[in-house]
This record gives sequence, C-alpha cells and structure tokens, in this order.
Amino acid sequence: MSFITESQLAAYRTQTKTFSAESLESSFGNKAKVFLSHKHDEGKILQDVVALLKKEGVDVYLDWLDDEMPAFTNAKTAHKLKEKIEIADKFILLATEKAINSKWCNWELGLGDAAKYMKNNIALFPITKNNENFQGTEYLTIYPRIEYENGNNKYSDGAYIPEGFYVKFPDRTIYLLRIWLQKIFRK
Repeated sequence: MSFITESQLAAYRTQTKTFSAESLESSFGNKAKVFLSHKHDEGKILQDVVALLKKEGVDVYLDWLDDEMPAFTNAKTAHKLKEKIEIADKFILLATEKAINSKWCNWELGLGDAAKYMKNNIALFPITKNNENFQGTEYLTIYPRIEYENGNNKYSDGAYIPEGFYVKFPDRTIYLLRIWLQKIFRK
C-alpha cells in the first residue's frame, strides 16, 4: 500500500460537481458522519477527497461551509469545532504537507485523538505530490492511514489484497475504507 498522490485523487473530481453548503447539507441523513480536518486553501484536493468519501457512503462536515461558524476566527470557533468533532462518527485529517504544518489542523488532530483514538474512529488521509513521505512528523505514525492498494500485495495468508482504498492500522490490520467508514467502533 502507498500514500495517495494528488493525480490519483483527481480522478474523483470528474465524478462530482463542485460542492457547496447546500449540496453537503442536503445529503445528511442516517449515514455515518465524518469531520474532515483540512487546510482551507487546498480546494482541488479537498473537493476530490469529499467526492471519494461521499462515494463511499458517508456525510462529510467542512467547517467553512457551516453557517453557525463565526465569520472571523475566535474562541467561539474553537468551541464549535470541539463540538463538531465530538458528535462526528469519524475524524479524518487530510494530511497534506500544508495541513501537517498548520496550527489549526494539529489542534483539531489533538481533539480528534482525544475523542476518537481509543475507539479506532480516527484516520489520516496522507496526500502527496509525488509519493514522497513526510519528514519530521513521526508522531503521525501512531494513527491509522487511508492508503490505496493496487492489488499486487498479499495478506499474510497469501491471498491478494483487492485493489481499492483501505484504512491501515499501525499493527498492520487493514479495513476496506467503505467498511471502516460505516463501522462505528464503540470501546
């Protein structure tokens, strides 16, 4: 398995229209809800990830599309983010280089860790430009990661792992992304 490149992810952009608050809110129902922590200035990547997650059958929360968020960042913003992370079923950090260097994304990751880590309801979604690894962020290795499997690797029993997106845990356990998203762990 490997990190997903921006070009691999771009295929999902053509499968959906540009998202808006209305299009995201209209889909909310009985689906699992994902808080997606991200860097706001990475619109194309964000659109691709939202398209992928929606295709996998979940609702995605984006803070800047929330009418209840203050117009300017302040303490109320922090309280609202804490609340949204707590009520979401899953927390995913869209782990681009910019997001990893963002104070807000790291703060949200800390909140997601506190609310979701012991329940296995947190994951990183590393996106790279050219299959590179992130240096100096060893603390991120404790979290499950969403990765793409090309179908050439094998399970420990010798059977091939089917092509697709998976959540890979540090202990090497893997779940098909769709299964992990729908499974709400309750420890």
